Amino acid sequence: MKRASQIIWGVIIVAIGVVFALNAFDITNIDIFFDGWWTLFIIVPCAVALFTKRDKGGAILGILVGVALLLACQNVVSFSLLWKLVIPFIIVRIGLRLIFRDAFDKQSREAVEKVKATGAPARQVCATFSGQDLNYEGEVVENTELTAVFGGIDCNMSQAIIPGDVLIKAVAVFGGVDLYLPVGVNVKVRSNSLFGGVDNERTVAHIEGAPTVYVEATCLFGGMEIK
Repeated sequence: MKRASQIIWGVIIVAIGVVFALNAFDITNIDIFFDGWWTLFIIVPCAVALFTKRDKGGAILGILVGVALLLACQNVVSFSLLWKLVIPFIIVRIGLRLIFRDAFDKQSREAVEKVKATGAPARQVCATFSGQDLNYEGEVVENTELTAVFGGIDCNMSQAIIPGDVLIKAVAVFGGVDLYLPVGVNVKVRSNSLFGGVDNERTVAHIEGAPTVYVEATCLFGGMEIK
């Protein structure tokens, strides 16, 4: 996935460079800075994520928002109408998220509540306007809370010991969390994201009898990768 993302971004950057070169030689006259050009900083990353991330919800929402802002800049729709629709749209999306999450993830919720009730107090790690590199090699993993606010957390549990079910809560606000898990464990993810999402690369068949790592992620203009 990461390689595909790099290729797409490389093609986009090359295309921009070619346009600038053609304009410089008066071969073309493409206006890069059209009305609303800044919305491309929303649309393009979300479009790339749509093809490279498994969690499509945040990418689709970002594209819709970017296109709506572009249309407003082009005077196709009014900004006043957009602002009137923003809050209702967010409320409806959160409501639908709660409804469908509870309807289809009851077993997972019950398991998480059991882990919370019987597990040890969560280990808390926070990165605010900074970065944290964590290595759990040889350590026994217990419930963990990872919070990245305008920062990043690289949490390496690939060589850790996970004897039983654990809960990892991750919050990414204008930041990112990378979580590396060992082989031989099951992974279940619950995500509540707005303009962000979770990319779970651990899509393997369920391993009977193996411990389960439950990941609860909240992403706001941020993201999480599970590897």
